[in-house]
Amino acid sequence: MKLYHGSTVIVDKPLVSYGRDNLDFGKGFYTTNKQSQAEKWVQRFISLGKKGVINIYNYDDTDIQKKYLYKKFPEYNEECLDFVLACRGGSKDYLKYDIIEGGIANDKVFNTVELYFTDLIDKSTALQRLKFEKPNNQICFINQKVLETVLKFESSYEAKGAEV
Repeated sequence: MKLYHGSTVIVDKPLVSYGRDNLDFGKGFYTTNKQSQAEKWVQRFISLGKKGVINIYNYDDTDIQKKYLYKKFPEYNEECLDFVLACRGGSKDYLKYDIIEGGIANDKVFNTVELYFTDLIDKSTALQRLKFEKPNNQICFINQKVLETVLKFESSYEAKGAEV
């Protein structure tokens, strides 16, 4: 399976330790199986006058659930919401896993999560809003050895800015 990572540079040797703290699934190396999602992500860099690079990897997901500590959130539900909020709040529970997969917090999802995180809406309202959102995809690699085993750099290309 092909995975994509948007950056300002070619990332031929990904490192889980380079990721930022307190993201949706904790600190790790984030990818997606949606090329368009990676291209949309790098538009943030391009709008700041930086280069946008799409890195492409070959992901060997054969028996991934049997071989590794793998957690998947197939939808935005209470478990997913609690996990994301815990990670964003500094919890290290994500370290129980080698790989975590689930929806990405796009603008609408992010706004709902932030409203709940800051106690402006309750959990049931947040879940009601999230149930109408179709999850995008993010796969976060937490364990460096696992990443090096299952993810192989293939190529990269420079993304172009969005047409206005």
